[in-house]
Amino acid sequence: MSNSNKLLSHNEALEKVRAWQSAGKKVVFSNGCFDILHAGHVEYLSAARELGDALIIGLNSDASVQRLKGPKRPVCCETDRAAVLSALQMVDGVTLFNEDTPEELIGILLPDILVKGADWAVKYIAGAKAVLEHGGAVLTLPLLEGRSTSGIIEKIIQLHTQ
Repeated sequence: MSNSNKLLSHNEALEKVRAWQSAGKKVVFSNGCFDILHAGHVEYLSAARELGDALIIGLNSDASVQRLKGPKRPVCCETDRAAVLSALQMVDGVTLFNEDTPEELIGILLPDILVKGADWAVKYIAGAKAVLEHGGAVLTLPLLEGRSTSGIIEKIIQLHTQ
């Protein structure tokens, strides 16, 4: 699958998820802003992909990131963030969402496994209830310590103020 074929509308994502599930494949879903991709993201996404046969990423739109992170974010626009994620071999599809959480999207896609970082308690993970009620699993994965987009931004600011 070429990178350009990985950016999916919600309907296209649903078609892919159902096709994979009909073929007996296990679909994993995760979401986030993925503003400045770093080693922590790559390790997390690799671990998520190893849990199943296909990995779909719900990517916060620019408007969603601004509401969550503030008016100066995202650093990278949604089309660039989607392109970078799509270029990763472990990612099988990327779909943008404009809401603050992907709860509605997850309720439509109903992946077999919903994954978030270990900094989330399962009871607070958007979409967890729908996935669990549909017989799926909700898992948290360890994060690579000391790696965060906010940390990278802070280092850049420090370099420019010295």
